[in-house]
Amino acid sequence: MVKTKIVDIFVDLLGVSAEEVTEDARLIEDLAVDSLDAVELSLALEEQFSLTVEDHEIEQLQTVSDVINLIQRKLG
Repeated sequence: MVKTKIVDIFVDLLGVSAEEVTEDARLIEDLAVDSLDAVELSLALEEQFSLTVEDHEIEQLQTVSDVINLIQRKLG
């Protein structure tokens, strides 16, 4: 469920297809996430999952799998 919601966020935010948002997709290289996208991603994750994502946490994310793991960890 978390993964599906995160994929939906990437699709809505970046205009990519769900097929492109694989767990091993790299945020910068494969999905072309830039600094503005990273801020928007952080806000979307916070809103969707009712939690706080710190700037330093977003900066450390490399892949979609990293995003999923961060959210799952925060949700406990």
